Amino acid sequence: MSQNPRRKALKTIALGSGLALLTPHTLVSCASTPKKDKLGVALVGLGYYSKDLLAPALQQTENCFLAGIVTGTPSKADEWKIKYKIPEGNIYNYETFDKIADNPEIDVIYIVLPPSMHKEYVIRAAKTGKHVWCEKPMAVTSKECQEMIDACKANNVTLSIGYRCQHEPNTKEYRKIVKDQKLGKVLGVDCAAGYRESRTDHWKQKKEMGGGVIYDMGVYSIQGARLGAGMEPIAVVSAKTWAERPEIYKDGLAEVVEAKLEFPGGVMADIKTSFAENINFLTVNCEEGKIEMAPFSAYAGIKGKSPLGEINHPYEIPWQQANQMDMDAKAIMNNHPMPVPGEEGLRDIRIVEAILESAETGQRVEI
Repeated sequence: MSQNPRRKALKTIALGSGLALLTPHTLVSCASTPKKDKLGVALVGLGYYSKDLLAPALQQTENCFLAGIVTGTPSKADEWKIKYKIPEGNIYNYETFDKIADNPEIDVIYIVLPPSMHKEYVIRAAKTGKHVWCEKPMAVTSKECQEMIDACKANNVTLSIGYRCQHEPNTKEYRKIVKDQKLGKVLGVDCAAGYRESRTDHWKQKKEMGGGVIYDMGVYSIQGARLGAGMEPIAVVSAKTWAERPEIYKDGLAEVVEAKLEFPGGVMADIKTSFAENINFLTVNCEEGKIEMAPFSAYAGIKGKSPLGEINHPYEIPWQQANQMDMDAKAIMNNHPMPVPGEEGLRDIRIVEAILESAETGQRVEI
């Protein structure tokens, strides 16, 4: 998909209309990063998300490009080498991964692996001295998240989590309405994210790999609640988990999760996430009307409305991913704070842990 005037205009909107996150960022200065017009990105893990979204997006980006790959499958290495003209010296497997440290053509390592592998490869990536991008969910536990953050700081590299929606113009627009209280104070939030997962032997059905819906789609619902409320939750009031298809989601692995989050001032958010049904909406109830985003996190586009008018900056797949990587690369090149740092992923996993604890105990859990 070639760049056109509309997409360039949208990119200008997204890059130029930054909205502060809910808490301050930490700036990591990397004096070792040379000044470049574009940063070279190595994708680690060549599954669906890398193949169908990130790699095509990297053909559209202005501030970074696909410089290398890491895969354990030789046939994939051969395919990608030909398709994207990747030099032989920029192709790695999981045993040679650490040698990326010696490759000046690679500036960023993007971890696109099952959640259970994120900690190991983020830490290994940090030790190469390259900047690190990591897909969501950040990790399986908050302890792992903190270790990943600490490793990147210790090695003087930046860490960003792949929350594409936080870079996206429609998300920024509804967040600004909330932040500026253009519809008054938030009274409550209702958010759901899910799809009918047809696979039965994927990492998403394996607990030891970070499977279960609360990690994969659940963080979208959590993000929707947090960004929609414009605040951080203080407790999980209640939660329940279950499997519509227990023959697939075994040993207590959740296929569906519902939870009620409490925010300061008594504001409540009802969230749902599911691998059993197609759902994707965010409703923010304010004093002077509702913000309704549907879908609020879809790859194909995010759109909505409020009493202030339509919220719909249209674009084509995979612009969200291209925009995300462009903004993160630009932050690195300008030595600016990362728009979505590791601390953002840590916050969500703390909430995930509290939801699972509440579901198990039947009790309110403070965050």
